Parts: sequence; structure tokens; C-alpha cells
Amino acid sequence: MAKVGFIGLGVMGAPMARNLTLRYDVLVFDIDATRTELVPKADKATSISEVAKSEEIILLSLPDSATVHEVVLGDEGLIQYLSKSSLIIDTSTTSPSVTKEISRTLEKRGIDFLDSPVSGGEKAAIEGTLSLMVGGKEEAFNRSLEILHAIGSSVVRVGESGMGEVAKLVNNLIVGITFVAVAEGFTLGVKSGLNPKILYEAIRGGWAQSKVLDVSAEAMLARDFNPGGTVNIHWKDLGYALTLAREEDVPLPATALAHEIFKAARASGKGGLSQPAIVNLWEELLKIQVGE
Repeated sequence: MAKVGFIGLGVMGAPMARNLTLRYDVLVFDIDATRTELVPKADKATSISEVAKSEEIILLSLPDSATVHEVVLGDEGLIQYLSKSSLIIDTSTTSPSVTKEISRTLEKRGIDFLDSPVSGGEKAAIEGTLSLMVGGKEEAFNRSLEILHAIGSSVVRVGESGMGEVAKLVNNLIVGITFVAVAEGFTLGVKSGLNPKILYEAIRGGWAQSKVLDVSAEAMLARDFNPGGTVNIHWKDLGYALTLAREEDVPLPATALAHEIFKAARASGKGGLSQPAIVNLWEELLKIQVGE
């Protein structure tokens, strides 16, 4: 079997790495060494350099732009150890400008780079049915297709370097705004006397239907806000979208409002909970509960 490296074994990274072990020999690394046990069939590395020296194709699943930049371009980053013809596939959600900088720097060393952020949440990561939005050279994309299909059911090259991240930010701003709309709508319905379970059944077959509605209703009705994705992560991604909008001079008023709501949820101690927990802001203000 071919060999691949995987760095970053968080909520999304660990199940992606496990799915890769079904088809490949995988060498994993995480700054928290205990997390490597989440991928029992993989070999365990003790450093980034060990992964870089052992593998030509390396996937990343990291929390933010700064971490990706450090892991790839830092003094002890992958660039210091990788050989020409190596390929890095970054599945993280990061700033497009950082992605482009990394890609340009690696290209000078003969190293390929794909930004391939994923969507679908923890469940899709476990099932191997993620949606991947890929930016980078077509040759590198074609080279990586089999690997990408090991973790996702939808794999689309959307353009050159950075365009995968742009597509992901568009995805996440739409999702973030929808989380806010669902929280507002259910709050209004419950405050006006509607049973939230009946409300969900009534609207789920109409134009309000979406994956976000399903996830939010399930969480609110069960009072289960355990992540998956978190308020903190979505706040970060909306911030990246707003930064891109400033660079491109594009007004995003709804995104800006959603970002402030996620910020308020963080400030109220909900940052580590799943995105539907933003409904707690309205519940605490109105002294109601949207759920059973």
C-alpha cells in the first residue's frame, strides 16, 4: 500500500486518518501524543520532522491559519525536511492569503500544495462522506484524487491555490447565518406559544429545510450541545470570511452580524459547545427554553 502522513488528530482529523488507514499505510502525529491512539492502525511519529522525512504525501488538519503556517513554514516546519515532488494537502479551514503564501513558498522548493478544506462535520468525517473543496494545480489534484476520495464522497477542484479556502468560507458564512436564523426563528416560535418539536415537523418539509435546520433542531430539542463543530471554530471561520471581504471590498452585512452573535456566545462561555448553542443567548435573555 502507498504511504501517507497525517498531522493533526482533532475532531475531524482523527476520523479522516482512520479512514485513510483502510487503504494506506499512515504515519500520524499530533502535538498531544495521546491523540495518536485514536488511530490505532496507524504508525505513530514523535515529531513533524519524522513525518516529513518518512512520507512524500502529508495531510494536515489543524485549528487555524497561524498553526498551519508554523507547521509548514516554521523553523521546524515541513518545508525544512521535505524533498522535491512532495505534496502537502491541507484540510484545515484557513485564510486564503495565508494559503497562497504557503503555496508560493513551497513551489520555489518544488513541493506541491493543495488547500482542501472539508465540510460535513464529525459525522461525515467518521463515515468518509465529507465534501472537499480543492484549490491548487490540476496535476497535484489529479495525483491526490484517490487519497481525497478515501475521506470524502464529493471532491471538487474549484480553482488555483487559495480557491478551496474561498469556497469553504462561502460555505461557512452561509451555514453560520443559517444557524443564527434557526435560533432566532425557534426562539420567536416558542415565545409565541409554539411547541418546538411540532414547529420543526411543520417546517422541515418546506423551504426552510436544510442540514443546519436538522442539526440545530436535534440539538435544541435534546438539549445536547456537545461538539462536533464549535461556536469557537465557526466564529474563527466567519472572521476569515470578513477579512477576505475587506480585502476584496465586498460588503457582507449578514455575515458581520452572525459573527457578532457567535462572538457574544463565546463571551457568555459557550465557545466550546456546538453551533446550535447560540440559541442560549435568546433563552437567557427571554427566560425561556427552546427544547424539551
